[in-house]
Amino acid sequence: MLRPVLVACALALTACSNAVTAEPPAATSSQPSSSPSQPPSPKPAAAVTTPEVCALPDSGFECAFQKRIKDAQAYAQTRPGTVGIVLRDRKTGATWRNDHAGDMTWTASTIKLAMVVNLLERNRSGAITLTSDDRRLMTAMLHSSDDDAADALWKRYSGTTFNAAFPKYGMTDLVPQRGYSAAFPYWGFQKCTANDLDRLINYVLDRVPADDRAYIVGQMRQVGPEQQWGVWGPDSGNKNGWSEEDGGWVMNSVGFVGQDARYTVAIMNNLRGQGGYDAGRQTDTEISRILFR
Repeated sequence: MLRPVLVACALALTACSNAVTAEPPAATSSQPSSSPSQPPSPKPAAAVTTPEVCALPDSGFECAFQKRIKDAQAYAQTRPGTVGIVLRDRKTGATWRNDHAGDMTWTASTIKLAMVVNLLERNRSGAITLTSDDRRLMTAMLHSSDDDAADALWKRYSGTTFNAAFPKYGMTDLVPQRGYSAAFPYWGFQKCTANDLDRLINYVLDRVPADDRAYIVGQMRQVGPEQQWGVWGPDSGNKNGWSEEDGGWVMNSVGFVGQDARYTVAIMNNLRGQGGYDAGRQTDTEISRILFR
């Protein structure tokens, strides 16, 4: 009977030994479990960059300038009559024109700029010789938009010769108007578009020989009080035209703005009997201010 007892005891001791050396249970976290009423805070979403939306993405102008153009366009639509506008960046070549840039409008005195270009061209070629009096009259046309000076030069140097040359300077839409004066064509009764004035001012800045261009640009930078509106302000120059015609007042301004005359602007406001001189002057000036403020 001794052997069975010993065997039983040995088995019991083996069981005890196994109990002592057994691995302890896996440790549990001492942190309290999350309550169902307090779910874990979500991770912050990654920031999403929204691309800037430009007002006139096909215009070629920088986005900030596009907003100015849009604002000028919206303003023009609230003003009396219709307004044709052409804006050009001579550095980049970007050009914007509104829906009325091709409207035929009385030129008023803006055509005097083309007259000066032609007189200087003819003088340079030897076709004519400008006198000191001629040059005095040219300066009066540019500085104070003198009508008598324009009349004298138009008669002295043949109106038909002037008109034949104007398309060369980009005024391809220009049409002299019959039935308003004994002489035909006459500088005071012609129609063109804002596109014409845009091409004219850029011809002056890009194609006219340097000495003649310096004279014209210098005169446009220091016009008299009569023309200090529209495309006018620091580092700018203009040639304006205003008149009461069939259908009402027209108020036009063409010029350049910025260092090295980087930008050119042509504005033709046909008030169509809905306003007068003051309203048109305000329209042209505010459009220029919005664009270059």
